[in-house]
Amino acid sequence: MTPDQYCEDRAAKSGSSFYYSFRFLEPDRRRAITALYAFCREVDDIADEVSDREVALAKLGWWRAEVANLFAGQPTHLVTRALQPAIAAFGLDAARLNEIIDGMEMDLTHRRYADYDALRIYCHRVAGVVGQLSAGIFGHQSASTLDYAENLGLAFQLTNIIRDVGEDARRGRIYLPAEDMRRFGVDEESLLRGEYSAGFEQLMAFEAARAREHHRLAMQALPPVDRRAQRPGLMMAAIYMTLLDEIERTRFRVLHQRISLTPVRKLWLAWKTWVRA
Repeated sequence: MTPDQYCEDRAAKSGSSFYYSFRFLEPDRRRAITALYAFCREVDDIADEVSDREVALAKLGWWRAEVANLFAGQPTHLVTRALQPAIAAFGLDAARLNEIIDGMEMDLTHRRYADYDALRIYCHRVAGVVGQLSAGIFGHQSASTLDYAENLGLAFQLTNIIRDVGEDARRGRIYLPAEDMRRFGVDEESLLRGEYSAGFEQLMAFEAARAREHHRLAMQALPPVDRRAQRPGLMMAAIYMTLLDEIERTRFRVLHQRISLTPVRKLWLAWKTWVRA
């Protein structure tokens, strides 16, 4: 199996919204973004699937060493070998790749977040930075496009947090800021018991509004000169905001189920955005 085939397989099996936007890119950019996505999946799976914290930290440490190998011109993993051409072609940098690993380490060391300022650091590392790297691969002329990419990443991650509240709670992780939970009278025990309430619905609506505000800021920051190049991000935005619409229609019944869009609907939203952008 070649490095590119490994990454393509990793992305295809994920069923992620990101995969649908990759399909429309020219080959070099598609290979680069698919390799970046595969890198994110590799390190994210460590945080999610390795039960021993020390083993997980050691594995993430290995990936830090592998990032150093990549920028020294000696990558050993199929994913980093696939990423290597993107360094010169699209300006990938070691600092941002290591920031992504920082975010995954937070999943091993932080199970609660006091307020949104604390959560935003996490969201920046696991999503905002990915957005910035992706924007570089898609191509941009204006520096403000990186602000767009950062805010879009935050909007996506907040949507993920809303969607996965129940699943995350069962794993012992609560990403909802404690300050917000207190404001709406929602405690950790009620999340673990899967109890819905007026306060829970209000809390989720508050977090959804925050996600939509980051989406608004992203669209505001995207300059016309870069809009066409950034179509893959706009496609993902269409998918994510439609997902948020669906979650809102259920009145945020996310404690006992994972709400998602069908692959056909994701592909339709991606195609529609591609031809209109």
